[in-house]
Amino acid sequence: MARIADTARVETPEPFPPPEGEDVYYEAEQDVAIRPVGGFWALGGRLTWVAALVLAVSAFTDWYVGKGPVSPIIAVIGWHTGALGKLIFFIGLVLLGLVILRELGFELPPSVPESLVVIALGSLATIFVLIRLISIPDDFLGAGRGIGIWISLLSALLVIVAGLLRASEEL
Repeated sequence: MARIADTARVETPEPFPPPEGEDVYYEAEQDVAIRPVGGFWALGGRLTWVAALVLAVSAFTDWYVGKGPVSPIIAVIGWHTGALGKLIFFIGLVLLGLVILRELGFELPPSVPESLVVIALGSLATIFVLIRLISIPDDFLGAGRGIGIWISLLSALLVIVAGLLRASEEL
């Protein structure tokens, strides 16, 4: 009669515990984008929407102020200074829309970093405000620069700073 090997007395080996001091590595099932929760570097997101809001509203502040022939003071808002004043408003709206879409979960493709878009729009707004700051339209030649154009310039520069902070968050 043939003998069959009896394996009932053999126990299965126990797995070795991980050596002391080594972390056990578990691979994630899917890639998850982790955003920084707080701190100084999260300032870029907040600064983006605040600067964008101020930029959009600043198109309705007085960019030029002067004495008129009938009234003692004439103030011209940025919206009425031509296409550049209107473009400042719409750049602010686009930046606000970008922030709102990001908060709702819509992300730009990885090939177009959001910080780069913010920096580009902030640079464009800065150039437009500088054009209006240096070159006063002919209709308002006797007027001086009002506080609104300085607010627009500051907010456009803050948009660039916010984009740079967001770029450091993305690294």
